[in-house]
Amino acid sequence: MIVRQRHTRQRAAIMSALEAANHPCTPEELLEAAQVRVASIGMATVYRAIRDLSDEGRLSAVALPGAAPRYELAGRGHHHHFECAGCRKVFHVDGCPGDLARLAPAGFTLEGHEIVLYGKCPGCAASSKSA
Repeated sequence: MIVRQRHTRQRAAIMSALEAANHPCTPEELLEAAQVRVASIGMATVYRAIRDLSDEGRLSAVALPGAAPRYELAGRGHHHHFECAGCRKVFHVDGCPGDLARLAPAGFTLEGHEIVLYGKCPGCAASSKSA
């Protein structure tokens, strides 16, 4: 049974930050963005909200190799991610190359996959060219 948490200004600020970001966010990014609306919000509140929103199915964790989890709004459907080597932000990549089961070793059953692209976002790529 999922117990709905009460609606608070802090949770609303965190949800607003996720909606505005439109990319997977670190807890630190959520804190910074939520503090614009609720200056007194702290990191413990952000982590509590992440836990509660995840338990409610409103938030999904994005696990990238070698990095702490980031969080995004649930319900986006199947997609992948692009991590910028410059600013370290993570962006959504819609679409999928398709049938990856053919890449699995003989006799193996593929149950899922995650593809992460690495490179530079337009802002970091432009900065690299001008430097």
